[in-house]
Amino acid sequence: MKNILHIISSPRKELSASRKLGTAVIEKIQEKYPDVIVKERDLTKNSVPLLEEKHINTFFTPAENHSPEQAEINQYSTDLISELQEADIIIIDSPMYNFSVPATLRAYFDFTSRAGYTFKYDENGPKGLLNDKKLYIAFTSGNIYSEGPYQIFDSNVPYIKNVFGFYGVKDVSVFRAEGLAIPGIMETALEKGIESIVID
Repeated sequence: MKNILHIISSPRKELSASRKLGTAVIEKIQEKYPDVIVKERDLTKNSVPLLEEKHINTFFTPAENHSPEQAEINQYSTDLISELQEADIIIIDSPMYNFSVPATLRAYFDFTSRAGYTFKYDENGPKGLLNDKKLYIAFTSGNIYSEGPYQIFDSNVPYIKNVFGFYGVKDVSVFRAEGLAIPGIMETALEKGIESIVID
């Protein structure tokens, strides 16, 4: 039995292409593994707060010295991390927003990127702690960023790959619905993105 963590970052609901693409990834996985358990983390329903001084101070204060407020902050962060630790498969819906990820997803990474939890440092430098997991990225964009002159503007997919690579997740697949704002391409972009989904 496999556990799936589905992370949603688009504030759009029914009109969200990334939600539709991410859902299609789950459906393909369910075809292959009918007994999977899916847990959803919708960052737009329960948004992660923007990082403030009180959060940083909490993360760098030993747990035994936490104030009641810090204990609550730490529990919130470790609960998010526990979801990642428990998942065998992670799916991230990530629409392109201003060449990068939505602010909700960036905030999420600020609360899950913690030494001793998702990575650690030893004499050889940083080492990821979330090994043997599979990551699927459901990427959507109005323009085309997988190739061509705008490829260098993509700070979305490379960023997610870098974060999870730092966490120790090396097995990554990306499915793209691109050109959603370009006439002649937009009409079939999502359909082609869904058709491209292959679960290994």
